[in-house]
Amino acid sequence: MYFTATEIAAAVQSGSLTARAATQQALHRIEQTQPAFNAWQVIRSDAALAEANAIDARDDRDSLPLAGVPIAIKDNIAVAGEPMRDGSLATSAAPRTTDHEVVRRLRAAGAVIVGLTRVPELCIWGATDSAFGVTRNPWNPERTPGGSSGGSAAAVASGAVPVAHGNDGMGSIRIPAACCGLVGLKPGHGVVPVGEAHASWGGMSENGPLTTTVADAALMFSVLAADPDAAALIDPPTLRIAVSTSAPSLATPVARGWAEAVHRTADLLRGGHLIRSATPRYPATLMNTTALALWTAGAAADAHVSANASLLERRNRIHVRIGDAVVKRGLANPRGREVWRQRALEFFADTDVLVTPTLAQPPIRSRRWAQRGWLASLVSNARYAPFAAPWNIIGWPAMNVPAGLDRRGLPVGVQLVGKPGSERTLLGLAAQIEQLQPWPRTA
Repeated sequence: MYFTATEIAAAVQSGSLTARAATQQALHRIEQTQPAFNAWQVIRSDAALAEANAIDARDDRDSLPLAGVPIAIKDNIAVAGEPMRDGSLATSAAPRTTDHEVVRRLRAAGAVIVGLTRVPELCIWGATDSAFGVTRNPWNPERTPGGSSGGSAAAVASGAVPVAHGNDGMGSIRIPAACCGLVGLKPGHGVVPVGEAHASWGGMSENGPLTTTVADAALMFSVLAADPDAAALIDPPTLRIAVSTSAPSLATPVARGWAEAVHRTADLLRGGHLIRSATPRYPATLMNTTALALWTAGAAADAHVSANASLLERRNRIHVRIGDAVVKRGLANPRGREVWRQRALEFFADTDVLVTPTLAQPPIRSRRWAQRGWLASLVSNARYAPFAAPWNIIGWPAMNVPAGLDRRGLPVGVQLVGKPGSERTLLGLAAQIEQLQPWPRTA
């Protein structure tokens, strides 16, 4: 059994484990797992050991919440001294000169950055393949680990590191977490620093943790949000929980295993919480108009600033052209967002938490989806992962919680959604689910 981040930090703080030893163990597991799963874009062997040595030399290790914890960073935020390729040959290979604010916070908390993880080009898609290769799911290498934080999810699910950074603009933390049987939290808007405006997809994208336990998710979230109190899991009072297996997009079937996971979880919680079946009034245009417009416009803005758009994959050149047309015609406007926000507020007037499937179907195949074109990528993504994006559109917190395995032996998960400011409530409820229904931590 691999140590959790919480266990590693406690051991380094007490002196029973060195940060160097924890880092060496992680680097050894990376070496073992990288050929099979291709989770890593950059492996920082020498730099990570130097960082670990610096942690071991400190006299204040007991004050560092992530003391000596090996951690992965998704390759779409800056790590000083390393290139940020964002899954693309169209981006600069020059090393970054400064850390992104969330990287700075993780380092200041004592974490050791052992590497950067693979993403699909510009983090647009829900499967992780790019010019740098195909990333595979440790539970079944024929299936994707999801995207766009697929490399981070594969790194954690393979046991290479206990925790990883991800970010989520249309589900890019929760989708990989669900594919790989992990805890994945997308904080609400403004809780964790995002960074440059062009890369936030119109305010939809948030940075958050991918972990194997709820305690580790709370610990990492507390560092990312600069809120030490958030590391302490609270046992929530009786909550009004709505349960729904209806997808936000019309005519989207939900696989039996994913629907059963929701009902099974609801039954577990029924003794301590008030459970009802209810579905938000998703606008008919939410996914095929509002989400599509914001997604393409956000990716286009990112591409024009951070990449040579002419060198992108063909499907992403199409995606950017659509985004440019959306912006030119004024379609990426706030009207659809506000209609949906009002409906969500109405629904949550008598609801504290909504529980849905995180995915509608099992993870799609691991392959070079870029070679199959824009439409094939769009249809495959929309069919298997429709539940996440609505909550990015209005910036509300949501997370994936593992809920066992399906009949194929693949993880299934449930999505917990709450009102703005409810991250600690979601984490507390997730901890109750973890206690009632433990899950295998790694593949």
